[in-house]
Amino acid sequence: MCGFVGCFDLSSGSAPIGEGLKEELRSQVLEMSKKIRHRGPDWSGVYTGNNAILSHERLSIVDPLSGKQPLVSDDGKIILAANGEIYNHKTLRTEFKGKYNFLTGSDCEVIIPLYKQYRESGNFAEMIEKLSGIFAFALYDSEKDVYLISRDEIGVIPLYQGWDKSGRYYVASELKALEGECQTIEEFPNGSYLYSGDSSENTPSKPVRWYKRDWENFDNVKNNPKATDEKGEIINPSVIEKIRNGLESAVKAQLMSDVPYGVLLSGGLDSSIIAAITQKFSKKRIESNSTESAWWPQLHSFAVGLEGSPDLIAAQKAADYIGTVHHEVHFTIQEALDALPDVIYHIETYDITTVRASTPMYLLARVIKSMGIKMVLSGEGSDELFGGYLYFHKAPNAKEFHEELVRKMSKLHLYDCLRANKSLMAWGVEGRVPFLDKDFIDIAMNLNPSDKMNIKLPDGKQRMEKWVLRKAFEDLLPENICWRQKEQFSDGVGYNWIDTLKKMTEEKVSDAEFARREMRFPVNTPKTKEEYYYREIYSRLFPSDSAAKVVPHEAGVACSTAKALEWDAAWKNADEPSGRAIAGVHNDAYQK
Repeated sequence: MCGFVGCFDLSSGSAPIGEGLKEELRSQVLEMSKKIRHRGPDWSGVYTGNNAILSHERLSIVDPLSGKQPLVSDDGKIILAANGEIYNHKTLRTEFKGKYNFLTGSDCEVIIPLYKQYRESGNFAEMIEKLSGIFAFALYDSEKDVYLISRDEIGVIPLYQGWDKSGRYYVASELKALEGECQTIEEFPNGSYLYSGDSSENTPSKPVRWYKRDWENFDNVKNNPKATDEKGEIINPSVIEKIRNGLESAVKAQLMSDVPYGVLLSGGLDSSIIAAITQKFSKKRIESNSTESAWWPQLHSFAVGLEGSPDLIAAQKAADYIGTVHHEVHFTIQEALDALPDVIYHIETYDITTVRASTPMYLLARVIKSMGIKMVLSGEGSDELFGGYLYFHKAPNAKEFHEELVRKMSKLHLYDCLRANKSLMAWGVEGRVPFLDKDFIDIAMNLNPSDKMNIKLPDGKQRMEKWVLRKAFEDLLPENICWRQKEQFSDGVGYNWIDTLKKMTEEKVSDAEFARREMRFPVNTPKTKEEYYYREIYSRLFPSDSAAKVVPHEAGVACSTAKALEWDAAWKNADEPSGRAIAGVHNDAYQK
């Protein structure tokens, strides 16, 4: 992963920017780019054209020696700044053999010949659909004087857009690069692209959705083959096998790396599965079809928590079973509290759930980077695909269950993906998320929703969350890890972390301050003292109303959407993201 800033001034048609203004804008873009250099500490590059300036900060994961950016096409006319990884780049390269002269080994360079192939037809949705990976990119075609901006389907990679007082258009990997320079800032929508060739001077174009799936409609999945019957007995093992094969393929593809990598291992189901699969492939370099021994043959795993926390205990059990070289990172409450301003600066949100969970991850990322690891695989996305959050136990029927999954998938870029990406990239560590592989998403979201639900079994017990996923990988994990109940990350690092945050913010924010909160924060007014405290820090770092509006703001319980609050009358006035908020579901035991 990397970071980039792009500035485009096409309002005057093809007339070039004056030399004086061009130099002024170049200096400005470089200063903006410096604010996100933590995303790319390995190299900096800049392109200055007549109507476009692209600055890039590089974190070298693939092709460290020749993959400097911005990338330039073989004819020198197309310039690309990209952030992310294209996992199928080798397959795409073969399609252009003899048609395009690749200048680097960068996985992102394939975007350039793909653009050349599709620029006349303008079918950019088809072009971007061919990419398998996590990405955000800004491409400038100097010959046509147009740009193409796009972001991956789920929004694993962050991207923001803004407009300055002169109407110039900017894109940047993080909001902080735009704050202070742009009067209006928005998040660039995930699964979308923006092509300036579709607009006129008086009618600016808007992002176009390229990512569309049939599973977004419940009617398209409700009759798909079931893996189990009403008693919970397996009647179609091929469904579970498909889950297994699909996720293993995703993990293998994402091990593409020319630098040392590791895995995040909380001891929960999702991270343990990813770690176990990674261990299967870690002995060989996947780039050479498993014929060459890995450059770093021992897989390292990392866990973080307060001394004696649930996650640390479970992670050690999982690591011992899987056989990783395990590293346990302890933090103290005071260390975490001291880090809060830095965490909020890097994650660019005041959302309670995200701040709580990002702080331990931010502290962990610093240790990971100190050990020379530049990429880690993580388990984000599983709960959104399989209904793993504890509130899903209350889903009234399969339709409501599936539609909540669709809502959760549409919001991942605002929460888990944002946390995972920015907490790690604060220290220049890339996070990859195999559960959110495009092909695996299609497998998981096309499962019959009834297979994912926490159905009542003949003995009166309720089936455990993510049951089909657990069955698919139960042979790779110890029983007490495979069947460990869902523990949200901010809970699992140690319950005292959240309890302290509530107590501290209750004391720090006076009743008088909180009573005046609507006057202090008319945009997204805080609903709790904890949120007020984070918002105060955020507003000092990002003072514009535009920046405040970028942050999501809705009620929920245990990470639910606001819509799911209708499932239980007891949740009517609830607004607590901890999994412990679900009465009668959260406990310390596990059961099949």
